[in-house]
Amino acid sequence: MHRTVMGSASRVLQATARASLRLPVLPAPRYRTMSSQLLLVPPPAVLQQPLAVPDRLLLGPGPSNVPPRILSAGGRQLIGHLHKEMFQIMDEIKLGIQYAFQTQNPLTLAISGPGHCAMEAALLNTVEAGEVVLMAVNGIWGERATDISKRLGADVHQLVKPPGEYFALQEIEEALAQHKPSLFFITHGESSSGVLQPLDGFGELCHRYKCLLLVDSVASLGGAPILMDQQGIDILYSGSQKVLNAPPGSAPISFSERARKKIFSRRTKPPSFFLDMGWLANYWGCDDKPRIYHHTAPINSFFSLREGLAILAEQGLENSWKRHKENSLYLCAGLQELGLQLFVKEQEVRLPTITTFVLPEGYDWKEVTEFIMNKHAIEISGGLGPSAGKVLRIGLMGYNSTKFNVDRALHALKDALQHCHKNKL
Repeated sequence: MHRTVMGSASRVLQATARASLRLPVLPAPRYRTMSSQLLLVPPPAVLQQPLAVPDRLLLGPGPSNVPPRILSAGGRQLIGHLHKEMFQIMDEIKLGIQYAFQTQNPLTLAISGPGHCAMEAALLNTVEAGEVVLMAVNGIWGERATDISKRLGADVHQLVKPPGEYFALQEIEEALAQHKPSLFFITHGESSSGVLQPLDGFGELCHRYKCLLLVDSVASLGGAPILMDQQGIDILYSGSQKVLNAPPGSAPISFSERARKKIFSRRTKPPSFFLDMGWLANYWGCDDKPRIYHHTAPINSFFSLREGLAILAEQGLENSWKRHKENSLYLCAGLQELGLQLFVKEQEVRLPTITTFVLPEGYDWKEVTEFIMNKHAIEISGGLGPSAGKVLRIGLMGYNSTKFNVDRALHALKDALQHCHKNKL
């Protein structure tokens, strides 16, 4: 009994002591969770509206309008970039590029990026710091290739012509003998000036001087003859958005056996992992090894490129070249009937896909192109790089290369010349 009372008293005293030390009851702390944090950037109002895209006829230097068949291909549901069906489509693209380029090079593929990516891939895989390279510059693309080569640490030399002119074999040979480059760059279709560069004999000449021949055919492929193997071209690249009529974002490229040996005997790794041809060759099944992951390819862009190459194969290269030549001549005749001067003097070196011409003195080219865009929903463009402010450019590429489109462009241009103000400058 005594123990029970004492135990009870002890418990009472302990409880009293605890009560005397008890802190006041405070409200529970309020912590913000991720779901309750205040957002400082509201949803953009414009993104809560439907996408608005104007309907225009794209007769500039590219991109060109995409035909329904290629639009449909690009809108197909995705498949995995490592699925066997995707590899099959990539193999079909490779065959299409080999046909368009007229090459049997095993190292043939499409870069995941526009033509600029292909230019970089061509240079950074074949040029190392300190190596001598020679650039033919008669427009913006020679300037761009020069810039990239300098960034790679190459010893860069230029052979320069004014916009609208082309290079002769003798000039090239003199420069090769003087500079002894490991690589020579030239543009087949100079879209900034409208020049189609003759290439016959260039490959043989470069090889005689132990030099690789690198050719840009972004604006010319499918619209003018180019024969990679027969012309001895070592590296050839193009783009998807011109004659092939696919959206921008994929770029065909091919390397000869000479170029392949140069790539795989480098002293240093290429400075770009993304454009490293060793990795890309494997991803595209060009090295006879099991394919491994390198990057997630632009799957729908490849769907579109595949269809663009398929259309070119169905039409036939010769028919495509002929159609582009005929429509270019028709356009040139129409421009001259309007009293306009063609920028490239010699007919045989005018680029069939992009025609350049000069406005009469006193017209503002920006006003003319804006008038045509706003009233006729047609894009034609001013010059670019060295030709800026000197020319206007009309592109007739692939699906857009029709006499009907030439008539539309000439009608819009005539209307602009009648309504735009002269002598404003």
